[in-house]
Amino acid sequence: MEDNSGHKEFLAGLIAGVATVAIGHPFDTIKVKLQTHNTEAHGIKYKNSLHCTARILKTEGVRGLYRGATSSFIGMSFESSLLFGIYSQTKQKLQGGVESSSPQPHVIVPSAAFGGAIISFILGPSELVKCRMQIQGTDSLVSKSARYTGPLDCAIRTAKTEGVTGIFRGSSTTLMREAIGNAVFFSVYEYVRYYMHLKLNSSQSDHNNLMDMGIGIVSGGLGGVAFWSAVLPLDVAKTIIQTSSDKNSTRNPFHVLNSIYSRNGLRGCYTGLGPTLMRAFPANAVAIVTWELAVKLLGIKRNPVPSLQSSDCC
Repeated sequence: MEDNSGHKEFLAGLIAGVATVAIGHPFDTIKVKLQTHNTEAHGIKYKNSLHCTARILKTEGVRGLYRGATSSFIGMSFESSLLFGIYSQTKQKLQGGVESSSPQPHVIVPSAAFGGAIISFILGPSELVKCRMQIQGTDSLVSKSARYTGPLDCAIRTAKTEGVTGIFRGSSTTLMREAIGNAVFFSVYEYVRYYMHLKLNSSQSDHNNLMDMGIGIVSGGLGGVAFWSAVLPLDVAKTIIQTSSDKNSTRNPFHVLNSIYSRNGLRGCYTGLGPTLMRAFPANAVAIVTWELAVKLLGIKRNPVPSLQSSDCC
């Protein structure tokens, strides 16, 4: 019954993570390149996302857009599994076994922030490897002799040159990004899902899978856009911290953002906003639709779908 669904919720999250990387990684590569090149005082500056994409495709082909995808697939699979699993389990516990059809912010926010904080311990090292692999390609400031042959080589060499703590460079910034971002993401997702179900159920009597998919696309996509709109400056700082060749450089995200702001203004703190939002909607829409489909196929019980009769909102 319900207490047997714990492992299934983690499995559903893992499936969603794989789908997210497959759709979103090329956009992430462009974002990381923009953040690395356009916030530094040296190196090539890209005019925009299209300019960056064109240069990658011209010199490396489609493969260049998936640079660093191996560590991303591994990290995102575990991260997504933990995030959705912890969020669902924590939410159930905070609800005290009493299911409510309407969103409860005092349940959603701590559940999502807790899940985000936990996954940051996996995301920190995996994103460090991913980012360092991503900046090696087109227009790289990294000399060819210093480039990594693969994700494992990157992890081993980072540990050798910077110590074990070097693998966790930028992890505190990742924790802040994930805790805040996921609290925003799940809040937007739950509220949009609730009100869309409420509206559609009141206007048509038959509830079908196509409608569920449409609601998942919109609620997941808007949740993703809200996530990145809220925490992109922290992500910019994280990328700079993790890709810095100076192991003694600051790891304080606010010092990094202050430096970027003094050089490039507020716009610099939102470097990569275009590809980030272009990625955010489809990648998170796919994640939510995949997760909800997996939940359904695995027979996991969820909070009841709202209707005008069952609505307990004011």
